Parts: sequence; C-alpha cells; structure tokens
Amino acid sequence: MSYLDWIVLSLTLTFIVAYGIYKSRENNSIDSYLLANKSLPWYHVTLSLMATQASAITFLSAPGQAYTDGMRFVQFYFGLPLAMVVLCITFVPKFGKLKIFTAYEFLEGRFDLRTRTLTSFLFLLQRGLSTGLSIYAPSLILSSILGWDITLTNIISGGIVMLYTVSGGAQAVSHTHLQQMGIVTVGMVIAGFMVVKLLPDNVSFTDALHVAGKMGKTNLIDFSFDLNNRYNVWSGLIGGFFLQLSYFGTDQSQVGRYLTGSSQGQSKLGLAMNGLLKIPMQFLILLVGVLVFAFYQFTNPPLFFNQVEVDKIRKTEFAQDFKILEDQHALIQKEKRPHVLALTSALNKEDESAVNQARTVLAADENMVKEVRGKAQKLLSKANGGEVNDVNYIFLRFVIDYLPVGMLGLLIAVILLASMGSVAAAYNSLASCTVMDIYKRMYHKDNEDVDYVKASRWATFFWGIFCIVVAQYASRLGSMIEAVNVLGSLFYGVILGIFLVAFYFKNIGGRAVFYASILGEIFVVLSYWKDLTAFLWLNLIGCVLVIGFAFIIEKIWPQQSSENSSQAAI
Repeated sequence: MSYLDWIVLSLTLTFIVAYGIYKSRENNSIDSYLLANKSLPWYHVTLSLMATQASAITFLSAPGQAYTDGMRFVQFYFGLPLAMVVLCITFVPKFGKLKIFTAYEFLEGRFDLRTRTLTSFLFLLQRGLSTGLSIYAPSLILSSILGWDITLTNIISGGIVMLYTVSGGAQAVSHTHLQQMGIVTVGMVIAGFMVVKLLPDNVSFTDALHVAGKMGKTNLIDFSFDLNNRYNVWSGLIGGFFLQLSYFGTDQSQVGRYLTGSSQGQSKLGLAMNGLLKIPMQFLILLVGVLVFAFYQFTNPPLFFNQVEVDKIRKTEFAQDFKILEDQHALIQKEKRPHVLALTSALNKEDESAVNQARTVLAADENMVKEVRGKAQKLLSKANGGEVNDVNYIFLRFVIDYLPVGMLGLLIAVILLASMGSVAAAYNSLASCTVMDIYKRMYHKDNEDVDYVKASRWATFFWGIFCIVVAQYASRLGSMIEAVNVLGSLFYGVILGIFLVAFYFKNIGGRAVFYASILGEIFVVLSYWKDLTAFLWLNLIGCVLVIGFAFIIEKIWPQQSSENSSQAAI
C-alpha cells in the first residue's frame, strides 16, 4: 500500500476507536455498560443492528459469492421482514415488560434455571465460534496485502476492537456503529462506481449487467422447491424466516442492540427499518460482485485470487507446472474475450439468435476455465497444503490490483470497520450472558454495580481471546458468508423453539423443554453431518423438533404444578 493509503486507513480506524472511548468515558453502572442506559433513538438501533450483521464477511465474501454463484444468495434474506413483524408484536413487548439484560433471563421465569443456562450456553458456543470467523475475515486483508502471518493479523483484528469494547461496553458499541455504517456505505458505493468506471470505454453499466445476466450471474429469484437447493424463494421465506427470527429474537448480540432503545416504540421502529433496509443493502453488495465478474470478462482475471498461496507455489518444485496452467488460463481468456464482445454486440442489436449462439460458446469457455482452475487448486493443495477456495479473496484482489491510491486504504478501512462493528457487538453480548446469566445469577447475586462492570470487562477480554483462537482455524471453512450462516443454523432453530414454547405453549414445563432441546440439537447436528438437507432448513427442523419433543415429553412425563408454578407470573 502507498503512504496515502496507510494515512487514510490509520486515521479512519483511530477516529472510530477514539470516538468510541470518548462517548463512553463515564461507564460506572451495569445499565450503562450493558444496555447504554436504554437511551438510544430508533435510527441508532437500526444502524447498530445493521452494523452487527454487516461484518467483514459481508463485504469481503459476499461479492465473491456473487462472482462465483450469482445473486441468488439475496433470497436468503427474504424471510427477514416477516421476522421483524413477529419480533415487534411478540418479543419486544415481552422483553420490555421484564426489564431484562439478556434474552435468556426470561426463560428462568417461564421455565427454570437449567433451561436458562442451557440456552445461554448454546448462544455462547455459537456466537463465540461465529465471532472467530468475523475476526478471520479482515485478517485475510492484512495477510494478503502485508504478507503478515495469519496468527498476528488475527490478534490485530480482534485486539483493536477490545480497546474500546472493554472500556466502553454498549455505549461504545452503539456510538461507533453509527459512524461505521456511514463510512461503510460511502465506501461500498464508491467501490461500485469504480468497477463501472474501469470497464472498457465501449461497455456501459447496462452492457455489463446484461453480459453477467446471460452468463447466469443475475439469478435473483428461483421458485423451484428443492430441499437440497441452498438458495431459493422457499428456503429464504421459510428457512430464512426461522433463522432471522431466532437470530434477532434470541441471539443476545442482536437482542442487546434493541434493548438499548429509549422505549418499546423506538426499538420496534429500529427493527422495522432494519427489515426494510437489509435486503436492498445486500442486493447492492452482491451487485458489486456481479460487476466485478463482468469487469473480468473484459480483463484477464488471475488464475487463483489468493496471491499469498500463488507466491508460495512459485518457490516450490511445482512452480513450472503452475506457470503452464497460468498460460493456459490466459490463452482461454484471450480467446473468450471476442465471444464476450460478440455477446455485448448481439444484446445491443437485440439479435436473439446471435445472443444464444454467443452464450453457448461462452458456456464452453467457462467450462474450460473451471477445468484449468480445478487443476490449479489441486496443484496448490499438493504444493502448499493450504486453502484452495479463493472465493473470499476475489473482491480483495480486485481492490488491491485496480483501485487508485487512497481508495485502497478507504476500502480496507470499510472492511475492517464492518468487522469491528459485528465483533464489538459480539464481545458485548458474550460478556452480558457470561456475567448476567452465569456470574451474577449463580455465584454473586448481590454485589455492587462496580463489581459487575469489572466482571463484564474481564468477560469481554476472555471472549476476545477465545474468538481470536477460533479465528486461527477459520481458513478451512471455504466461503465465510456461508460458513457463518451454516454455523448459526446448527443452533438457532433449537434456541428459537425454546422461546416459542415459552411464548405460546403455556402447559409445557421446564423439564420437557430442557430435554427436548438436547434431543433437538442432536438431531440437527446429525442432519447436517449426514447432509440430509440444505442448511437453511435446519432452522425450521430444529424449531419444530423442540416443540414436538417438548409436547410429547410433557404428555409422557408431566411436570407437577408445584414445580411449574413460576409460569403463572409470565
């Protein structure tokens, strides 16, 4: 990177960290540290929710996902607006009346302590692992650009966030989210503009979209019903609905964001706006990936986008073999380019016959490209023994190779800020559950606020270290944006089932739902292990299994009224 890029990057990150510490410099109460004194307006809530979701994985992996698989991933979010409606009607009023710190406090009053503890544990496990992935994503940037060891870059990525999260808590998280989303939005708009600007002079934005569309990259909607198809309308509306409902309704990293609202009305409005804005935001991020794909139809793309792995193989006995594959790849791209231009010309002339002919030829070209890339990946695996899935590096490589001086620093800042937003919220939520659901509830019930704030800071530090350790193993999971959602789907359905039983099945007690949750989680993990269905459906499966098992267990092994008397208060 140039000196200007370093200046832009350093000033942006310094501003965010300093601003977060400044806005939360007087955090002496547990209400302030964990809930920001419940003082934030709806737009703070909305942007905080969006910043928590929009991790570096979103801005780093999603364009690569669109490049390789098209825009069908956007269907993943189709259930989000429906989930926001249910949350506003059911979850927010319940949580608001109880004046809770964590979502799982509600479960002890409705069921018992062990159900609260089990659910909190499932959250801590899932969120701790997912946050490790969120830390790893920006580490790709630093390791690729600077050639740093991935262990060091994980420590830097996870450690920067700890500077203001440990000291500032929810106040720092919420206030920095506002600034982060502003910078991130500007950065991604500029990135999209730059992709279009770099297209050949005779290729317009519309031409690029048409070419990408004819090559199968603008596949937004798929109405086919197939349980093994990861992304279609039905998996998005049904599986996505249950995932989003569980994520926003039972994941403390999200619940903690709207619990900071100054009133229930502000929290509901914040959730509603999140539901309205998230799909367009994700659409635009995927569109950047499609535009990058179109750009590389007119410009020779790398054979393999992870430059670190390419540099490694050049120093091995396989260097010549890889060079041969690079030459083959360059030749295919050279021969393909006239076919792309022929497709563009046919589209402008609206010559359907010529369009179909060009598409057929390009499909054959793409198959040859995939074949050569497959050989390269096998060779890289044999030579380096490292990662051979480069989907997370596609957008990053474009940024490094083609953006002008200064813009590279801004785009890297965007991706790092996105990571900081999601990781900070995760640290804060992990600390909230650790202190309120375990430390305070089970060990130190009557301490002073200052003791709980101190414990929260130590818990934040502990989870920061844990997540950094997890990040060391994240490179083995392929597409980060898929990996983080697969991981969530293994737990969210079961957690959601527990809450739905709590809300809507008043005759089912804590013992039944506790054992139902364990059975449901076992079935979900086995379903994923045996690859019985696409991962989004695991959210529905887990939810239904918990409700079904709880109902059966309650019928077979009913809980005595004296054991279940706490339900009357809910």
